[in-house]
Amino acid sequence: MIERRKKLRIIQFVLLFLGLLLIYLTYYGQSPKEEEAIVSKSLKEKLTEQNKSEEELSSSKDVFLNVEYTGLDLNGNRYVLKSEEAYLDDENPKIVFMNIVKAIFYFKDDSTLYVWADKGVYNNQTFDMEFEDNVKAKYQESTLFSGKAEYSNSKSYLSIYDNVRINDKRGNLIADKLYFDITKEKLNITSVNNGKVNANIKINEKRF
Repeated sequence: MIERRKKLRIIQFVLLFLGLLLIYLTYYGQSPKEEEAIVSKSLKEKLTEQNKSEEELSSSKDVFLNVEYTGLDLNGNRYVLKSEEAYLDDENPKIVFMNIVKAIFYFKDDSTLYVWADKGVYNNQTFDMEFEDNVKAKYQESTLFSGKAEYSNSKSYLSIYDNVRINDKRGNLIADKLYFDITKEKLNITSVNNGKVNANIKINEKRF
């Protein structure tokens, strides 16, 4: 009977030892090189992802949504400039680049000029503006289409050029360039054959 108990204890001890050994080999039996390889791979993936995020952040610009500027030109005419998206020039912070632009000019003769464009540039010091791509303007009952337009507050003019088309109930016009002298309230039209027509039209006397 005593011998049998000793044998059972020996068998139990051996089974316990084998069980502990199996657990150790399963969870702790990896070689240091294998552990280092797993840690190194995980760390490398994290560093790569971190560097990628930093590169994307450094290359992105601060975009401002629904921006609006208001002011007066040198002749006392009020304007409002709106943009769905805008961001500053990295090298020249006074320059603001805009996407989906709308400008409204309120002249002292109570007339209003609307300008729309896909892109725009605004100088927040001189208050000069540039419009580009799908430029559309509306003045009284006339509608204008062109490729580019410039508004200079410092020199008091509005220039519209690049395939200018004017639709008016009294007729249509194609021109190279329209030049508004805001100070003198006069309009100069350069025709497609480089000849000048309607050279001294008062803005408040004729639509575009």
